Amino acid sequence: MQDAPFEDRAEAGRLLAHGLSDYRGRDDVVVLALPRGGVPVAFEVARRLAVPLDVFLVRKLGVPGREELALGAIASGVIRVLNDRVIEANEITTEQIEAIAARETDELARRERAFRGDQPPADLGGRSVILVDDGMATGATMRAAVAAVLQQEAEAVIVAVPIADPDVCRSFRGHAREVVCLRTSATLRGVGAWYEDFSQTTEDEVRDLLSQSRRP
Repeated sequence: MQDAPFEDRAEAGRLLAHGLSDYRGRDDVVVLALPRGGVPVAFEVARRLAVPLDVFLVRKLGVPGREELALGAIASGVIRVLNDRVIEANEITTEQIEAIAARETDELARRERAFRGDQPPADLGGRSVILVDDGMATGATMRAAVAAVLQQEAEAVIVAVPIADPDVCRSFRGHAREVVCLRTSATLRGVGAWYEDFSQTTEDEVRDLLSQSRRP
């Protein structure tokens, strides 16, 4: 029998927190949400684990003329991850990469200001970082986030999602200390099919949840 869909992202987060109970109350742990859809999930995880919550933004760098194909990504902290195979196969020049990165850096900075305001990003050095999204179909965004967090000298990365393709879930083993995929589906066509309410998370909702998480 197939598992019933999650009611919404908040319910998914509450259920996901059960699989992360080993991290409850630890002062070396921080939960990072991949906006926007990952924020309501991560909010519930952080609240139940009694650990800090922050956002971690990732912007794909698309191949010119084939923007759906990623040549790399940039992430919070001005971290850049490049896919050399894609760059070489598409004969992308350094100048093109710099131009694409500059454009996406501007958008990343805009979103950082919109979501965080004047709050500085979390210091990840020496910490166990739980990366949370509302699901993984291809895992491309999460892979960029894992690489970027490790570049910021995190002690360990934990990947945690409510729903994922099983092969994608397995692909993170060896790159993350722990991978928690609450449910998996080999016929996963889209994350939204696993939620009764998959309405878009707005920037206002992101700001509100982050504000709530900072209150004692």
